[in-house]
Amino acid sequence: MKSVADLRVNAVERKGDKAVLLRLAASAELRSECRPGQFVQVRVDGAKDTFLRRPISIHHVDEERGEIWLLVQMVGEGTRQLGCLKEGDTLNLVMPLGNGFSDVETLRQKAGGKEPRPLLVGGGVGVAPLYYYGAWLKRRGIEPTFLLGARSKTLLLQLEEFEALGRVCVTTEDGSYGERGFVTQHSVLAGERFTSIHVCGPGPMMKAVARYAKTEGIACEVSLENMMACGLGACLCCVEKTVKGNVCVCTEGPVFDINELTWQI
Repeated sequence: MKSVADLRVNAVERKGDKAVLLRLAASAELRSECRPGQFVQVRVDGAKDTFLRRPISIHHVDEERGEIWLLVQMVGEGTRQLGCLKEGDTLNLVMPLGNGFSDVETLRQKAGGKEPRPLLVGGGVGVAPLYYYGAWLKRRGIEPTFLLGARSKTLLLQLEEFEALGRVCVTTEDGSYGERGFVTQHSVLAGERFTSIHVCGPGPMMKAVARYAKTEGIACEVSLENMMACGLGACLCCVEKTVKGNVCVCTEGPVFDINELTWQI
C-alpha cells in the first residue's frame, strides 16, 4: 500500500565527500510495507529550481531503531538540499514504490534445489538497495556475498556495514582498495559459482554483469535507475523496452530479470 508520510529526520550522517545517510523515524506499519529493492519519492523543500520529487532507494529498514534509511548521493540541487537536512527536520515521502528483489522461495527455485548462494553486485551509490537486501536475506538464513565497485577507495560507501552482513569483495578502478579493475574482472567470479546475481549501479556495469550471468547460465536481476518523475506510472518518464513491450520502471520494476529486457547481451 502506497503512503504519503512526513517522517522525522533522526540523523544525517556524511558518507564520503558526496553522499549522506538519512535516518528517518518510521512507524511499524510503514516499515512493514517495505521490501528490498523498493524506493521512495522524496519531496525536496527549499530548493527553488526543484519541482519534482526525487526517487531514492530504500537503503535499510532498521527495526531496532524504528527507522528507514536513505543513502543519498549529492549530485544536483535537489539532492544537495537533502544533504543539508538536520536532526529534527521533516521529510515528506511517497512510499513504498515499485517491485523489489527475489524472495526466498524464488531464490531456492533459481538454485535448482541447492542452497542459494546469491551474489549482490553494486557500483557507486547503486550499493544502496543491496544493503537492505543483504540484511533481509541474512535474517532468513541465507548468507549473501557482496561484490562492490567504485572508481577509488574514497567513493566506497558503507563498507563496514556491508562487512557486518557477509563476505565483501571489492574492486576499484585505480587499485586503491581491493582488486584493480571493474566488478566483472574480480577473481571471485572466476573462482566461485553463485546461484543468482542481483545488481544495481551504472548502466554499463549492469549490462556487463548481465552478459557474464547469461554466458554462465546464472539467474540475474537488475535494479534499473531510469529517470523518474512521478513514481506512479503516470508521466511515462521512466519507460523501458522489454520483451513484452514498453513498461514503466517505477511500477513494473525497478527490479527486472535480465531475460525480460531487450538489452544486447
